[in-house]
Amino acid sequence: MGADPGLFTPDSVTWQLHGDPMMWVAGVRALYLQALHPRAVRGVMENSDFRRDAWGRLMRTANFVGTTTYGTTESAERAGARIRKIHSMLAATDPDTGERYGVDEPELLLWVHCAEIDSYLHVVRRSGFPLTDAQADRYIAEHRTSARLVGLDPAAAPGDQKELAAYFEKVRPQLGAGADARAVDDFLLRPPTHPLLIPAREVLWQRVAQLAYAALPPYAHELYGRPAPRAAVVTRRLRATGTLLRCVPARLRWQLPPKHILRAMARLGPDARPAPYKAGR
Repeated sequence: MGADPGLFTPDSVTWQLHGDPMMWVAGVRALYLQALHPRAVRGVMENSDFRRDAWGRLMRTANFVGTTTYGTTESAERAGARIRKIHSMLAATDPDTGERYGVDEPELLLWVHCAEIDSYLHVVRRSGFPLTDAQADRYIAEHRTSARLVGLDPAAAPGDQKELAAYFEKVRPQLGAGADARAVDDFLLRPPTHPLLIPAREVLWQRVAQLAYAALPPYAHELYGRPAPRAAVVTRRLRATGTLLRCVPARLRWQLPPKHILRAMARLGPDARPAPYKAGR
């Protein structure tokens, strides 16, 4: 019997795109975008100690994405079940009405899902990862699987770029940059760190955060209250960063814990190696 390729398999667009180093910038953009939904961000504020465990939270999210993309079917389903169980036990208070609500409400799960998928696709593609519109549509459709893992009806998740754009147009009236969103904004620019690491934070992390913020859609800049940078300038910065990061040998990048890609290649063979040119197969 052959080894289990997992939920997405090496033939998916997801398998190729999620191996790109610009996923880290995309993940930060997703946090900025997610914070604009008042009920979603309130759920984070009331149930997460992200201010003191920023890096742990970031690594847990990366581990979930890596497990569901490159892990076995069993490990991906187990990760999804764990997320659903945690979410089912958490609640928050609406900042405007005082209503108590579960953080696993479908509309909140859908917002988080769409903000992530849009950010991953937008940043990686705009930074130079070659995808046709058909392949981008395929990527979005593939992530109905990840929607199911977190507790959504897969049919409720967008299946292509047109449906994703329609979703954001529909949800925009509900968005706003209240106190919680501004706290996330401030945190992402200046996350707590050891005093000796503050210079590195100023030089390295702020550049990542500023680039992720710059890649937000215009309405997000408007809500945050800062002028949107020129699109052409942002694209040049994304492409320059993507080119630089892709110069680092992939096997060296993939040595970072928890090594999902290397484990998948060991399980499935060297042909499972992610590469942009395989996305069109």
